[in-house]
Amino acid sequence: MLRGGRAVHPISWHQGFSGMADGLPFYTRADYESYLKRLALYPKQNGDGMAITRQAIRGGYVLPCSVLGGFAKGISGIVAGAPEETRFYEPFTRTKPRDISDADWAALQARAVAVIRDVITPEYGKWHDLFVADYLPKCRKSDSASTLPGGAAWYASRVRTHTTTDLTPDQIHQIGLDEVARIGKRMDAIAAKAGYPSRAAFIQHLRTDPSYYAKTPEELLRVAARQAKTIDGLLPRYFATLPRLPYGIKPIPAAEAEGTTTAYYGPGAPEAGISGTYWVNTSKLDQRPFWELPALTAHEAVPGHHNQIALQQELPLPPFRKYLAGFTAYVEGWALYTEYLGEEMGLYDTPEKMMGRLSYEMWRACRLVVDTGIHAKGWDKAKAVAFMKANSALSDANIDAEVNRYISWPGQALGYKLGEIKIRELRARAEQQLGSKFDLRRFHDAVLSQGAVPLTVLESQIDGWIAAEKAR
Repeated sequence: MLRGGRAVHPISWHQGFSGMADGLPFYTRADYESYLKRLALYPKQNGDGMAITRQAIRGGYVLPCSVLGGFAKGISGIVAGAPEETRFYEPFTRTKPRDISDADWAALQARAVAVIRDVITPEYGKWHDLFVADYLPKCRKSDSASTLPGGAAWYASRVRTHTTTDLTPDQIHQIGLDEVARIGKRMDAIAAKAGYPSRAAFIQHLRTDPSYYAKTPEELLRVAARQAKTIDGLLPRYFATLPRLPYGIKPIPAAEAEGTTTAYYGPGAPEAGISGTYWVNTSKLDQRPFWELPALTAHEAVPGHHNQIALQQELPLPPFRKYLAGFTAYVEGWALYTEYLGEEMGLYDTPEKMMGRLSYEMWRACRLVVDTGIHAKGWDKAKAVAFMKANSALSDANIDAEVNRYISWPGQALGYKLGEIKIRELRARAEQQLGSKFDLRRFHDAVLSQGAVPLTVLESQIDGWIAAEKAR
């Protein structure tokens, strides 16, 4: 059995630490003093991480070589340049709090420079050197988790954890193939409607026409912001309850953008006055088409992750459920469901945008095939990439980043499509049983009313809601 497999496998603690400030308050001198103390304590976290990594190397619990290209650069890039240019220093570029004098502010900034230069940068150097000298030479030649000691049983446990179902890898693989075929027919129809002889021809046009791509990072952010604001105005028609916490849009830091997915959501902290963040990757602009933005924004911002997570933070739940309950199938299933909801909201008003929406759904269906293919059926990275290229409209850069993710995070990607299928199934059940009594806004409230839960709990929850609606 893969004893402690989750503890000895991860090698990304340095990434989480570099983004720590995004979730912290910086309103008083005490906030800044606390942050400086956290920075000064990093050697303990880094030392623990390296000790676990050495244990992983000895036990053979290392990542495949195929996913580690650029990883060393990612470590060193976080502390590249002067201390003032790093992400760690960003809080000290903000407006000075009122309770800090000019002289004390300058002193705090100087202390920040010193701790970044004398503590943080050397620690990142130690981890970089360990990775290059000891970890990289021992990386796995196989991409499949099943080749690890006890790997097959461990993967099955990961599947259960991330899907909150009893589906086997073989069953999930077949569901994926069925979904790929179904979505493919819709993509073929959209291509024909757009006047192209085949799906491949339309996708080739979408991938290569420069008019679909931003010329500058600022342009991409402007278009993403406009899309987000458009969706904001539609939300009251589909949701009776909306979160009080707002969200902003920021570019993924350049040092972390390479190899990172197209976008992601960073939760806010209502008690600390920190908004949620829709992080957009503005690197490799020729791989970030505009026609992906409606589905991408619905998923990562609203009505996807921001709506669900910000509302969860407002619920009268224990803190561990507010902030740590990460049931993948629920959280990601909801976000993917909102991409589907975008069709009703009118987000995909051109064939290009609709193909972007279907490509994103196809991408998640492909995950069911590729994740189980790699970890239960012996697929290598090349076969996984080829399957994604043959069936989705994703760019080569996105496909490479995604397949790397499936290899290094077994089972996690399965929750998206399986969760979306369950939510759509529950909605269809409610519509059928309630008839004219069905209220979409109330259904969405019911789905979001208890925060993230296993799919079995969600089903029971919605069945109870249906019964209550019948009695109204």
